[in-house]
Amino acid sequence: MTSFPERQRLVELIGEALREGAGKQKACDEIGITLRTLQRWTVDGQLTEDGRPTAVRPAPANKLSEHEQAQVLAVCNQPEFASLPPSQIVPRLADEGRYLASESTFYRLLHQNDQLHHRGRAKAPSNTRALSTHHAHTANELWSWDITYMASSVRGQFYYLYLVVDLFSRNVVGWEVHECESGENAAALIQRSVIAQKCLFKPLVLHSDNGAPMRSHTLAAKLDDLGITPSFSRPRVSNDNAFSESLFRTMKYCPQWPSHGFKTIDIARAWVQQFVKWYNTEHRHSKIGFVTPQQRHSGQDVEILAKRKEVYEK
Repeated sequence: MTSFPERQRLVELIGEALREGAGKQKACDEIGITLRTLQRWTVDGQLTEDGRPTAVRPAPANKLSEHEQAQVLAVCNQPEFASLPPSQIVPRLADEGRYLASESTFYRLLHQNDQLHHRGRAKAPSNTRALSTHHAHTANELWSWDITYMASSVRGQFYYLYLVVDLFSRNVVGWEVHECESGENAAALIQRSVIAQKCLFKPLVLHSDNGAPMRSHTLAAKLDDLGITPSFSRPRVSNDNAFSESLFRTMKYCPQWPSHGFKTIDIARAWVQQFVKWYNTEHRHSKIGFVTPQQRHSGQDVEILAKRKEVYEK
């Protein structure tokens, strides 16, 4: 958009070039505008201002009324939605058969009312690279597991969370909290998880990083007995187990995570149990169409997404 003073300056330069014998097309090319632009700038020989900033445009036919806009904001500020982004709110409302506005409209209204801010202690999300060596096309085909620290209330003392997640559904299929890291604990957890998921001796890949428990002979022997193919991160590549790390990040940055540590291992186990229940059955995961991991793991997501599409189309 060219301001009126800038238009005047450019037209004067073109007029000076014309008086010196240059062609109008050549002068416009030198200035960097087209001949059609020069013609549009002048009406009846008079230079005009750009009318776009002051143009009166009709309101869109589908614009929300003030009442509807207030209803959207009221929903966003309800306790159950106050900490969720529109990308989580709209699908949840659709699953209830309600449709107030599109996701982009939710974002726009929150921005207009100065309510669109990043929440929580975590940094803003960034793009992550998915694993390239194995691909999951159904549940219980590709798992990822890792161990993370859970600080206790005693400085320097930690509990260790062993967590197994299905990469297709993002469903937590197994977890345990122990006071130490060992291949024996990992082997027992994997065996219990396979039995619980009823996928014993079925084709399954288990991915992990290169930590000592992951590389232990005990775990390797157990995987061989269960018919599981092990997969490991590439040497010196810290983010090759991104799915497990992402889940740990979700866990440790949720509002309920105790910042002062866990007093006992039983309290830590009880907390993880509640988190896993919420994560599997209530959390709408952004990478699986904003359904819960359990819904995708059991195949219910197909019907849910189909009904949600009908609500959106209506």
